[in-house]
Amino acid sequence: MTGVKKDSFINLYEKILVLPKNVCRKEFTFSGYSYGNVLELAAGLKKTLAKRSGEKILCLCTTNKAVTAACVLASLAGFCRLILPYSFSSHALSEMYDATGFNLAIADHPEEMPPGVEIITPLPDEPGNIKPKIMRDPDKPFLCLFTGGSTGKPKVWSKSPRNLLAEAFYLKETFALSEKDLFVATVPPYHIYGLLFSVLVPFVAHARVLPDIYTFPQEIISAINKHKASVLISIPIHYRALKVDNLSVPSLKIAFSSAGALDRSDGLHFYKKTGVGITEIYGSTETGGIASRNISEQTESWKAFDIVSWKLTGSRLSVKSDFTSPEMERDMEGFCLTGDEVRREKENRFVLLGRADGIVKVAGKRVDLLDIQNKIKKLPTVSDAYVLALPSDKGRESVVAAVVACGLTETHLKKLLMDILEPYAVPRLVKIVSSIARTPAGKIDRSRIEKIFLTVKKSRVL
Repeated sequence: MTGVKKDSFINLYEKILVLPKNVCRKEFTFSGYSYGNVLELAAGLKKTLAKRSGEKILCLCTTNKAVTAACVLASLAGFCRLILPYSFSSHALSEMYDATGFNLAIADHPEEMPPGVEIITPLPDEPGNIKPKIMRDPDKPFLCLFTGGSTGKPKVWSKSPRNLLAEAFYLKETFALSEKDLFVATVPPYHIYGLLFSVLVPFVAHARVLPDIYTFPQEIISAINKHKASVLISIPIHYRALKVDNLSVPSLKIAFSSAGALDRSDGLHFYKKTGVGITEIYGSTETGGIASRNISEQTESWKAFDIVSWKLTGSRLSVKSDFTSPEMERDMEGFCLTGDEVRREKENRFVLLGRADGIVKVAGKRVDLLDIQNKIKKLPTVSDAYVLALPSDKGRESVVAAVVACGLTETHLKKLLMDILEPYAVPRLVKIVSSIARTPAGKIDRSRIEKIFLTVKKSRVL
């Protein structure tokens, strides 16, 4: 799929925007919208947007997968630009409004929208009307995704039709996903992982998706078994929740995980109970998918997708593919530098060593935040942990802080940490919680954690 020429994208657009009658009659969302209904909504959205003058920037604030698919089709056809938020909160939407000036929205909760934004409701129209006279340039941005929570201040990344369609078709072909599959997801469709795996990949495969988003272990298991789902789209924290004795999903043929490292014991439990080795996807919003590995391989190394080129820049991973956002800086060879340090392994594989920015200075010494975090997670009763660096009054020096979900007292935790860490690496600030705040995509919500230490001045110092 990589290196598809512009004129070849005409055929690719045709595959998306003009579907055979037999496909149009098929269900897209289980017991809900057909593929024909999705095309009708896209055509109706085109008609609605045609009545508005000026640039149409549409913020998509819905968890409805069929509506999401219709909006993507309308945007691919050139009738609007899409904004996908990282959260539906009024604060997040205000930030995005200030950054992009979006003037239209499709919203499950319109009351959260900034003043002056017009809420529209897509109504069906003749599906043949969705095809434009002039196709959108495949290399020009048509959709913007915001990343927030785990990355601190939200960032915006654009995606071109080439970025998303190339990846969606590649994933479908690589993992042999077909019209026979039924997808069940525990992640929302407005994040890049959910958008790709629970909307775009099923759509290009002509498969079906369950319309709801399942998060509790028993409802995930029940949904898979009731509907005989074959593909699970989930995240590490939900696989941890699925670490239950009654885990049995005989219809499942493949399970995906992304948005963070999967705990090995959680993955092995799932594999033992189901016979399905979880396929982890490594990548980011800005790079797209980079590599995968399967828990059944019993290896820490990652295998890059065969259409993704990679190299080491120092100890940092650099990648080149059709999936990377236009904003990413490229070197003379077209490679984009990621924020991850890796070690090359045999058979063109690599091992992730941690974030390049995860090394901080404390008392003049280098401290690896990820190493501290991993060691804390191995302590008794610890179910989750997150270690971060906060600015101090000593210039470039940092204060290491930790949020730990465990059954220990701070005194007991302090003793254990002193036994396994160098004195300068022991987190000065510690907060014990019942669970660690995460974004809807399952990533650590760094901004909320930082507020704990900024607002709770009486946090104990170790």
